Amino acid sequence: MDNSKNDYRLGTLPGTMAPLAMAYTPMQKSVDPAYESNEALSRGTLFPGLDLPFMNIVNKNLEVTPMTELMAIDFVAHELGLYLDTHKDDKQAFEMYQTFLALAKEAHDRYIRKIGPVLKRDMLGMECYAWLDNPWPWDYQPKMEV
Repeated sequence: MDNSKNDYRLGTLPGTMAPLAMAYTPMQKSVDPAYESNEALSRGTLFPGLDLPFMNIVNKNLEVTPMTELMAIDFVAHELGLYLDTHKDDKQAFEMYQTFLALAKEAHDRYIRKIGPVLKRDMLGMECYAWLDNPWPWDYQPKMEV
C-alpha cells in the first residue's frame, strides 16, 4: 500500500502541493484617519489602511435607515474595540470608543421605541410579546422602516 496518499494524516503535505503560507494582516498605526460609520459598515473596516478589497471590488454604501444606522454605529464600536485590543494605551481611540458606545446605546433605544425590539431582552418591561411583529431586526428595507 502506498502511504504517500496518507501523509496529510501525519501533518505533512504531499510533495506535489505548495508549502504552507503565512497570512499577514497589516497593523494600523493609529485610529486616524477613519471612515464614517456608514462607509465603514459597507467597506468592512473602520480603517482605510486596512481596506484591501478582494479583487478590488468595493461594496456600495447601504441606504440609511434606522437599522443601518444602528448596524453602522455598532460596527464602529466593535472595530474600535478590536483596535484597542492591540493599542490599549491609545487615549484618543478609547475616548472615541466611549463616544460610540454611548451613541450605540442611544441608537438602540431609539430603534426599540420607534420600531420594536432588536434582541429578545429588549422586551423587558414591554406590555406584550412583540418579538414576532414586523419588521424583524434583520428586515431593514426602507419601506418597512418609516
